[in-house]
Amino acid sequence: MIRILKYGEVKNEEIFARTIPTDSVEDVVAEIIANVRAKGDAALIEYEKKFDRADLTSLLVSKEEIDEAIALVEPRFLDVLNKAAANIRKFHEKQKRNSFLINDEPGILMGQKVIPVDRAGLYVPGGTAAYPSTVLMDSIPARIAGVPEVIMVTPPNAEGKINPAILAAASVAGIDKIFKVGGAQAIAALAYGTESIPKVDKIVGPGNAYVAEAKKQVYGIVSIDMIAGPSEILIVSDGKSDPAVVAADLLSQAEHDKMASAVLVTDCVELAQKVSDELEKQIPQLERCEIARASIDHNGKIIVADDLWKAIDIANEIAPEHLELCVDQPFDYLDAIRNAGSVFLGRNCPEALGDYLAGPNHTLPTSGTARFSSPLSVDDFVRKMQYTYYTEDALKNVAEDVAYFARTEGLTGHARSAIIRTEEKE
Repeated sequence: MIRILKYGEVKNEEIFARTIPTDSVEDVVAEIIANVRAKGDAALIEYEKKFDRADLTSLLVSKEEIDEAIALVEPRFLDVLNKAAANIRKFHEKQKRNSFLINDEPGILMGQKVIPVDRAGLYVPGGTAAYPSTVLMDSIPARIAGVPEVIMVTPPNAEGKINPAILAAASVAGIDKIFKVGGAQAIAALAYGTESIPKVDKIVGPGNAYVAEAKKQVYGIVSIDMIAGPSEILIVSDGKSDPAVVAADLLSQAEHDKMASAVLVTDCVELAQKVSDELEKQIPQLERCEIARASIDHNGKIIVADDLWKAIDIANEIAPEHLELCVDQPFDYLDAIRNAGSVFLGRNCPEALGDYLAGPNHTLPTSGTARFSSPLSVDDFVRKMQYTYYTEDALKNVAEDVAYFARTEGLTGHARSAIIRTEEKE
């Protein structure tokens, strides 16, 4: 049963505590990465047989397999995929950055070029659930950024097949190549390249503890989006919300993972108790009830605050991945929310809307990292290169200042490189 905590009556450590996985996978992942670097495709095929029980002869998903998958999914699902993709594109198009040039002083040009990475790698989890939504969310921003090649890795089932919904989403998103490999070995392949899988410049996408650790270990060889922890939802609500609706929204994240975190912060003791009761009614009705049960019992909590403004303060301290603001006038509080991955405003905006259809990205910072990081965006797939041009006269005007600054840092070579260009030649 979920815990109900009264803010101010229990220690803050209990209010703000997060359950952090304690199992260390660092050494196992390091061994997998080293093996993939040494043996390439052979290592990947061995690991797929070991971990996914798939006996593969080729890692690349063929066009025939993609066509077969599209034929297997319902036409309505394809329609929904296309609708979601359109919404995602519409939102992320607004994130595009333009190059710029400054030329407001004689003889001086300065500018910045915005350049997409050459190749992006998308990791799509398999395991306990399939996530075609992740395919759209993580690949469409890359395409908008102008990335020339987007490739995807995802684990197959024991028959060596990829979930048809994932392949259908990849077709809608325009993924260039898809490979049947998952886990830490897939991240290693993206980072270092193998005979079949090309090395990428950026790896994005969520995964289990092994995937997260692998991304951490290859960072620096390639760029990554973030180290994603267990999923989180925090709901701020007054006493007017329907307890059944609030409970359903909490469970929408609890069913993801036993380590997922579902938190309600409210100023109404009565709502707190009613939501607790509703959770007990609804958990047995879920297909993933065992997972949701563990999440609610071990990581869930209801925090009762004195008022909604204190509830907002608590939410900012927790800095959740998803924040629902279930009140009548949510925009009155929006400016006060500073730390959250994605905010869902009002009583008619479930977090699930953002997972699938609305358009804003669902790859979000977790574990409190919303204090300093952002949702996946077009910015994740570009780099900025700056440039400078001075004429001879323009340099003469500032050379002494450059040299003076350099000498204050004790770097006389820097000073000389500026002055030597302005000295008259004999």
